[in-house]
Amino acid sequence: MRVIGTVGLPGSGKGEAATVAREAGIPVVTMGDVIRTECRARGLDPAEHHGEIAQTLREENGADAIAARSLPLVEDRLENHDSVVVDGIRSGVEVDRFEEAFGDDFYLVSIEAPFEVRAERLSERGRDLGEDDGGEGLRARDERELGFGMGEAMERADVRIENTDTLEAFRDRIQAIVSGEESAIETGGSARDDI
Repeated sequence: MRVIGTVGLPGSGKGEAATVAREAGIPVVTMGDVIRTECRARGLDPAEHHGEIAQTLREENGADAIAARSLPLVEDRLENHDSVVVDGIRSGVEVDRFEEAFGDDFYLVSIEAPFEVRAERLSERGRDLGEDDGGEGLRARDERELGFGMGEAMERADVRIENTDTLEAFRDRIQAIVSGEESAIETGGSARDDI
């Protein structure tokens, strides 16, 4: 059994990593889906209220609320699969929750890229980058994510991928990790290995 969590700021490549995992037949639990589901349950548009509801859930149910709601989804997928990817861990408290649940079978991968690279990627995908067009803005999103404790989670990662190379190179690195071929993921512990 292996549970591989990903952490990273918007535009870093978490979604692409999830795509690689799915293509390899590995189920992905997206923590953002928990928030989108809660938005809909409250009659709110997830596109407009995602950040607000993420904060509200944490205030109402504790800092690990989203991880706690994700655990049953992960456990369900582990009934029929050897590995599961958890997309979108946001804080050290969430890391704690997954480590408590899965122990040494939990591995955290930090996917990182400079602001300018991430901004360009999001722009190419048609995502808003600034408040001038009614959006939240990438810097504000970064601040919100870091406010949840994402920096601590990134520092605790077992593996760090600097996603500044080609898409193919990034996909190859993720494929190696999710398939268990990457030696860095096998070391476990708290050592940060740059890939």
